[in-house]
Amino acid sequence: MKSESPRGCTRGFVVTLLVLAGLLDVLNADEGGYAVWPHLVVLGLGYAALLWPVPRRPDWLTPQLRTGAPAVASLLFTAGSVLLGQEAPFGFGETAILLCLLFVAVRHCPQPWAVVCGLLNGTAVLVSPARFYQHDMSSLMGFMLLALILTGFVGGMAAFLRSQDYRRAVAVSETRRSERVAIAADLHDFVAHHVTGILVQTQMARMMATTQPENLDTVLAGIERSATEALASMRRTVGVLRDTGPEAVDRRPVGDLVGIAELADGFASPAQHVTLDRDPAVPADLPHEVQAAAFRVVQEALTNVRRHAADATEVTVRLRHDGHRLEVGVTDDGRGGTQLPAAAHGGGFGLVGLKERVTALGGELWAGPRGEVGWEVRAVFPADGADGRAI
Repeated sequence: MKSESPRGCTRGFVVTLLVLAGLLDVLNADEGGYAVWPHLVVLGLGYAALLWPVPRRPDWLTPQLRTGAPAVASLLFTAGSVLLGQEAPFGFGETAILLCLLFVAVRHCPQPWAVVCGLLNGTAVLVSPARFYQHDMSSLMGFMLLALILTGFVGGMAAFLRSQDYRRAVAVSETRRSERVAIAADLHDFVAHHVTGILVQTQMARMMATTQPENLDTVLAGIERSATEALASMRRTVGVLRDTGPEAVDRRPVGDLVGIAELADGFASPAQHVTLDRDPAVPADLPHEVQAAAFRVVQEALTNVRRHAADATEVTVRLRHDGHRLEVGVTDDGRGGTQLPAAAHGGGFGLVGLKERVTALGGELWAGPRGEVGWEVRAVFPADGADGRAI
């Protein structure tokens, strides 16, 4: 038999106290010769508001109705007693229920009902001593002062927790938005890289169809590979959002130093030779955010070669490590020739986003011409990921 959780035990203890306190209110009223039914009405509404199981709670039983109805019943009870000049007791059970409903109203009722229902419950607690101490002003003021302290404490605590809930919700919303933007950027980088490669290789295939038909199969195989990798990239990116199984933990994330080698191999074509120059000193266990940023640098640089330097024949990807910094560089010997349509050139935001990614890790990015011929993109990262700061 499973033991109850501490939270369930605490709830059961509090419910028991409330029920016993309400029962004492009714017994005291009966022993004193006072009418019992007003207490039963207020207590019954209060118990229904607090103890009705959430799964079985009907839609019409809104937080404002749950917290407002018992408070109105208590205020009517007090008003009737004072106006008729008939004494009636007030007890700890009713006060405790109203304070609980005050907490619920301030924390959970929608605006502006939180203020309205909070004031109703606070006022009900504050004026309930007037039923019994109609002719004893000193005792009445003492009990009202105590009630004011209690309502202020409960209302203030509920308001603080409500503000914390709001801040937490805003923080979660901002985090989710940032994650969606980051995932969209990653998906754009992957797909743009592969689609640009497909476009370039398609143009090459059209030219070779009449001049070098014997080499056409190699180009078509490259197109097929690029399309397959684009689909795989989309599946992996979407899988990050949907896969919550234990096997996802062991899956190698897309975008690391191993992926750079695969990226260089996949970029090579009959017209462009790619060389990966990796220093043996580059460790394989660099922080993932550093590896992912290095991968994006190479990916964006190779994509720009396809877009803006299709005439390049030699492309070099360089990885260096001096013990404290990782240097990533991509150079080409192109002169800026391209046959891509204007729509495929991009809007120039790739390097801007790349610089934000690099600087977020405390690194530096440089891109510019390499002498009279060619272009170079170079990034330098702290090997420790800038003291753990993520991209």
